Amino acid sequence: MSKHYFFYDESEHSRKISYKTVSALNYYDNFIAMIVGWNDSKDDILQRYLVFETAYTDRKDRNGEIKSTMLSQKQFQYGFASLNKQNAQFVSDFLSLFDETNHVYFSVSSKIEYLVLQLFQGYNNNLLVDADLMKYSITKALVIYRPQEIIRCLYESPERFIEELKTFFQNRIDINKNHSDLKQAESKAFQDILLILEDISDPPVLDWDYHMPFDGFTKYLKEKSIHDYVLIIDKEGDPEKESKTLNTARSIGLENSYEADSTKYPGLRISDMLAGIISKLLKGLCDSLRYQSVEDGINKKVLDPTWFNLNEVQLNLYKKLYRLICEWQPAWYKSYAGIYSDDLVVFNALLNYMNHFESAEQIQSNITMQGEYFNAFACEQLARYFEVRKCKLPIEPVALFDQESFINDRGAKVFIDSKKQPFLQLTEGSQVFEVLSVGVDQRLTPTATILKNGNPECFQLPAELSEWVTNMVGFAAMGMNLFPAKVVFTYLNGKYYADIL
Repeated sequence: MSKHYFFYDESEHSRKISYKTVSALNYYDNFIAMIVGWNDSKDDILQRYLVFETAYTDRKDRNGEIKSTMLSQKQFQYGFASLNKQNAQFVSDFLSLFDETNHVYFSVSSKIEYLVLQLFQGYNNNLLVDADLMKYSITKALVIYRPQEIIRCLYESPERFIEELKTFFQNRIDINKNHSDLKQAESKAFQDILLILEDISDPPVLDWDYHMPFDGFTKYLKEKSIHDYVLIIDKEGDPEKESKTLNTARSIGLENSYEADSTKYPGLRISDMLAGIISKLLKGLCDSLRYQSVEDGINKKVLDPTWFNLNEVQLNLYKKLYRLICEWQPAWYKSYAGIYSDDLVVFNALLNYMNHFESAEQIQSNITMQGEYFNAFACEQLARYFEVRKCKLPIEPVALFDQESFINDRGAKVFIDSKKQPFLQLTEGSQVFEVLSVGVDQRLTPTATILKNGNPECFQLPAELSEWVTNMVGFAAMGMNLFPAKVVFTYLNGKYYADIL
């Protein structure tokens, strides 16, 4: 079996998060981690990249590298429409290096969200409170409105952070009363947050963590059934010490991870360039849609028509990036984000929206309305994403055990056709089992994974218990997983019952 080689780089990283960092004019909230890779038998992208570098020798820095920093953020103010002719051709030639055999994984992590998660780390989802929604709402408010007094005290006077947060949300509720048609849902979310903030007094502890990007990548490897791999991380910092990034990768199970100099590994330079292009597009979108002040929050934000003033080369850049991100090597975990993932959803919406046009002329035929049309499309994608996020059940890739079964996350063999699952033999009266999990398939056939003689086994339950199992799954979907647990199954007078002890 051939080996896969992956290369990691990042963009918009903050080694230390400080008030100076988040108040800077060029600050962008998201940290982007990029990993590109390929099967070692299909590594011809390296040869294509070396030819690409030769063609653009004049863009190399003093270390002999072409870095993404040579593309200024101003060139992405209106997405690809801002690129001049030379840079548009450069990006086009770079994206042409990729084909459907290449792997691309990237994560988008909100730095503000990380602070919010530390503040509310003791709050978990339950039947009464959707803690994820609360954390999302707080993060979005701080990212979108950028209230400087709150962000300042977060770093300079953390003991006042909670009180300042309460004041901010109450002020927003008061302002929104004059615009209830636009801000009703926001005000309701802020009112719920105020109730919870009454129970919090401890200031947050600030530190940056690199686990999330690698957590998503481990899921991507599992989903793609890639076991034999090497992950090369761009070496930064003290050359004599292993970086925090490398130690984090190894700590979560990516043991075949190493650091290297990007001047010696073209794969790292490819990852750097792709990370830079995507992060600059993300930042351009965010800057265009972000409120410029708290007072500006009552206004509707849509993309300026300049975003859609594209020529054919610029439109094809979106199409190339669409194929790379949305079409080739499809996977659920190809992109990864935290609770606040609006920027990622809108970015994917932009690629999908631009891809559906056949020509630049078609876009420009009604250019003044394209911002409104895209806004409606992006809102639809966000609403769909939120519906998925309401379900708190983890999404895990299924690795087939054979052609007709797989192993579930409890280690039990599960048949794809649930009718082939063995029945749990229940005798007259009551029996107690240690149930690890329950589930239903599309036909609502109930199953339970039970610890039997020390081994997990999956059994089909009587159809009469379908409603009970569905209710248990519903609780888990709302963030209240009741298993593992001891369950009493009772068969009495021709009827089946189930009760958790």
